[in-house]
Amino acid sequence: MTLHLVKLCVGAESIADLEEWIADRMAERRARGERAQHAHVTRMVPKRAQELVDGGSLYWVIKGLISARQKLDEVEPFVDADGIGRCRLWLEPTVVAVAPRPMRAFQGWRYFAVKDAPPDLSSAAKGAAAMPEALRRTLGALGLL
Repeated sequence: MTLHLVKLCVGAESIADLEEWIADRMAERRARGERAQHAHVTRMVPKRAQELVDGGSLYWVIKGLISARQKLDEVEPFVDADGIGRCRLWLEPTVVAVAPRPMRAFQGWRYFAVKDAPPDLSSAAKGAAAMPEALRRTLGALGLL
């Protein structure tokens, strides 16, 4: 059964900020000769990892709204240089805008059932994907999108 994660995208002002950050990290990885894929590092290892990589995505909360998602490819536990257990969430680099939905701040990540996940913006509302992100955010906050 597929399962998703939802996580705050701290520091990002927009989906474009997130995409730029991902592109920069991937360029750095390529320059070091490392795997050219996006990884998000978290402290805890999801116990339901198999369900996450079975078609799941990481949904990003940007400025109080669930705004985008990235497909989860792999969950890789590891120990960092300080001996602390961590986890890499290997993600597809493509960021998919979703129908904006308000979500309060929280720490860490949360599991997110498929039935609770917002639809991709391209299928949510005709013409919504062509709107400027600021307008989508406003309409989403008002419950109109």
